[in-house]
Amino acid sequence: MTVSTTVNRVLLALAGLVLFALGGSVLAIGLGAPAPSWWLHDGRDDVLLDDSERTRWQDQGWWWPVVIAALAVVVLLCLWWLVSVLRRRRMPEVLVDTGDGEGAAVRGRALEHALAEEAGRQDGVAEAHVLLTGRRGTPRTRVVLLLEPHVDPGTALDAFTAGPLTHARESTGLKALPAEVQLRAVKHRPERVT
Repeated sequence: MTVSTTVNRVLLALAGLVLFALGGSVLAIGLGAPAPSWWLHDGRDDVLLDDSERTRWQDQGWWWPVVIAALAVVVLLCLWWLVSVLRRRRMPEVLVDTGDGEGAAVRGRALEHALAEEAGRQDGVAEAHVLLTGRRGTPRTRVVLLLEPHVDPGTALDAFTAGPLTHARESTGLKALPAEVQLRAVKHRPERVT
């Protein structure tokens, strides 16, 4: 398990526990349970912010900039965390069985580059983008092939599967190399027929 996965799980667990405790406390007090001594409010008819709490620092010049800055920092940290969780992670390396009981590691970017370069040399493929995902011993590929207008998509997919994908699987000694392939057409100007 990677460090980022551990951090994500710990942060999610902490956030869940805090929200569960606060929500459960508010619900229990709202249903008539006695409020504990450390609770912010006295009972079920108490408001979240009364007039004195709401206007305590209203005349202070520093209050609203500090509140806005603190909330902005919280929002930015939440966005950073969300982006880091949703970002597709590149595989750093792929484990290769060398057959002698030892193993070797191939850099993930090197394999991506080799796969994309060989796929880009196919007839009718204008450009290829490859991303390795999964685990070190069982990688998966996500491939985007930009096809020229004259190419049949089925033919291009068959050529990619039989060519670059098979070569990558055989050269790394993997039993399987699942691929998700997206075929897109290159944008081009309409041709004028005379």
